[in-house]
Amino acid sequence: MGEPAKSIARERDFQSAVLTLRELTAADMEAVNGTIVNHLQSSVKMIPEVAGHLINAGGKRLRPVVTLAAARAFGYDGPHHISLAAAVELIHGATLLHDDVVDASRLRRGLETANVVWGNKESVLVGDFLFSRSFELMVKTGSLKVLQILSRASCVIAEGEVLQLATQQNTKSTFDMYLDVVEAKTAELFAAAAQAGAVVAGAGDVQEDAFRQYGLNLGIAYQLVDDALDYSGNEKALGKSVGDDFREGKITLPVVYAIESARNNEEAAFWERTIGETAQSETDLSHAMQLMHRDNTLGRTLDCARSYADKALNCLNKLPDNEMTAALAELADLSISRAS
Repeated sequence: MGEPAKSIARERDFQSAVLTLRELTAADMEAVNGTIVNHLQSSVKMIPEVAGHLINAGGKRLRPVVTLAAARAFGYDGPHHISLAAAVELIHGATLLHDDVVDASRLRRGLETANVVWGNKESVLVGDFLFSRSFELMVKTGSLKVLQILSRASCVIAEGEVLQLATQQNTKSTFDMYLDVVEAKTAELFAAAAQAGAVVAGAGDVQEDAFRQYGLNLGIAYQLVDDALDYSGNEKALGKSVGDDFREGKITLPVVYAIESARNNEEAAFWERTIGETAQSETDLSHAMQLMHRDNTLGRTLDCARSYADKALNCLNKLPDNEMTAALAELADLSISRAS
């Protein structure tokens, strides 16, 4: 895409961009879904029940769609992007099962989480099963580079989970500390998904890296919007209970900005009590949202998300100009509209 990245018309929204990509990759996604279903099978009845509860609960399938689009952007017509996209989604599913246990979450995609329905031990073990199945699919491609990319991503995601635990409730956390968690926990899988699609299609080093950077920046923007939504009161847009991050004492960018914006010792003490100590009353979430509204911390978070979305757009300048990259550009450009 030789021209500078252009902003897409605002009458469309993020969901429209997702639907466009899904339409462009519809046949491939049907094959991916079939591959996923096949790899959920087990003689242990509980495994497909628990895994299917999450995998079949909906979701945008953004990461596998990005893998498919990256491969198709270079005209790839082989079978391996299907296995890769399925592997990416299984990795994502495994991390969600583990996340919900660590965070003691009760809702995911509007449904009770697997750990609520079956239990923590079952959720962790089925998550491990999904990781194992994903590696089986990676091996099928016969590409050591792809195996390296996705296995490294799995390792980085696990590191991100531990890093988040280490920074949780730490009211001294900085923007850089927060960004390290986001890059590892969320953006790394987007980056690996895009990069792997380019690799399997035989892209050159420059284009492969451009796709990786596209995925990385898109993933950061996506998580930043998620973090803002947790304090927006829009549970439908978030897909889980509003205020979960607050109740868990998670250090997200709205919180980092809010702590920085505290105007007196009383407000600083409020954040230390509610986030640092997670000693919360029923009215604390509402008060936190009032303070964030006053200091525009959600607006600042979305502005930051916009800057990363723009970085993702600019990465596409190094890639072929076709309907796949145009759809990926729209996806990045409209990613901030989820908070509207």
